[in-house]
Amino acid sequence: MRTATPHRLPATPHRLPEPLIELVAQRFRVLGEPMRIKLLDRLREGDATVGELQDALGASQQNISKHLGILLSAGMVSRTKQGNHARYAISDPAVFELCDQVCGGVRRRLQELESILQPGEQPTT
Repeated sequence: MRTATPHRLPATPHRLPEPLIELVAQRFRVLGEPMRIKLLDRLREGDATVGELQDALGASQQNISKHLGILLSAGMVSRTKQGNHARYAISDPAVFELCDQVCGGVRRRLQELESILQPGEQPTT
């Protein structure tokens, strides 16, 4: 995932207070479910209804709604009523900075592993 406009928040001081640690852990728990990552990734393209998300991701309406509810409670998405439907959109684009960091770390790790597995090259220790 790529972030369109990077913005930096002030650095968080070390020795985090316990309540902040719990909030950070809760955010990671919310993002620890693959379906929620898929929903956020799809919503990055633009807002959508549950039906549109269901079509895009091939998941059940019940499953999509459950995960959207969790993302909504966590403040990562917003919901706007539009007639008989609700449209969901990203409300916290900073979540993509975290995704970009994780994706970058995964890419670096894959490159390291590929270099180890290249024929004729000796792994360094």
